[in-house]
Amino acid sequence: TIEFTGALHATIVKQVRLKNPSVKTLVYTATLVGRDADDFSLPKGNTVTIPPMRQTSINVEFTSRFLRPAEAVLLLISKSVGGIEGVTLAFSLKSEVKHIEPADILKCESPCYEL
Repeated sequence: TIEFTGALHATIVKQVRLKNPSVKTLVYTATLVGRDADDFSLPKGNTVTIPPMRQTSINVEFTSRFLRPAEAVLLLISKSVGGIEGVTLAFSLKSEVKHIEPADILKCESPCYEL
């Protein structure tokens, strides 16, 4: 589970590190699914290439729009490259709004009562 915690309307970025222990390149297609998948995004695109014996990180962004917790699933589905396929990976994405910051403060004066 990857948890996104922050203020309402804030954008939170988390990294997912992927390692390739094989001697062949792995290619994954990343997909966000679930009730609140639209609130999550993959800013660097949805294709992830991991060179042999290396690791890479993908960024997952979340922008909170509501006070209720958001939930989605990040699926990484392997593409066959040279006969090599990786396992399908699934990560649960959850959010929590910890505080609310005002967008603006307005001061106004008006009479409390008029005849």
